[in-house]
Amino acid sequence: MLESLIQTLAIAALPVIFAITLHEAAHGYAARHFGDPTAWLQGRISLNPLRHIDLFGTILIPIAILIFSGGSFLFGYAKPVPVDFSRLRKPKQDMFWVAAAGPGANLFMALCWAFMLKLSWLLPSSEYTLPLAEMSKIGIMVNCVLMVLNLLPLPPLDGGRIAVSLLPHALAWKFARIERWGFPILLVLLFTGILGAVMNPLVGLSARAIEAIFGLY
Repeated sequence: MLESLIQTLAIAALPVIFAITLHEAAHGYAARHFGDPTAWLQGRISLNPLRHIDLFGTILIPIAILIFSGGSFLFGYAKPVPVDFSRLRKPKQDMFWVAAAGPGANLFMALCWAFMLKLSWLLPSSEYTLPLAEMSKIGIMVNCVLMVLNLLPLPPLDGGRIAVSLLPHALAWKFARIERWGFPILLVLLFTGILGAVMNPLVGLSARAIEAIFGLY
């Protein structure tokens, strides 16, 4: 049991760390592109995961969730990349792209892992192809989970910021005020099972769509 868990952790480590940290880096890249250098000035625009890893959110919490879920679920977070939306050239409009960059990075990574899974099937069987296949499967699922979760229209999730950018000013201002209650609301949804009921079909649909693109049947 312990050996199996260690193997799962070793295989899951790379896709989980990159899924979480590159999501945050994408926000920083997008913010700089649209005029806010805050993340860049703090050295947070980097593909180096070490710059984004949070001890609890990126390492301890994912390990704990993996253990208590019996290896069936993974979730975590990185240190949020600082974004000063007031410094964007068109704050309300550009907020959409900065927020969407994170889920967009997860979609890109899910596609990359799907390609790696297909490659593992095409390569001659060896001691590396099975671990690569298992790592790729985790990479697809973790990135789909993070993409779907962050697209939920609840501030401060990316989907909430996207909604704020699209709503008329009066409604956007009122909706943005929910942000201070966003995390408690998310916890309530999680522990009541509502979050899973909403996310599971969407995550499954996303994963199947990505797998279909690469013929992973």
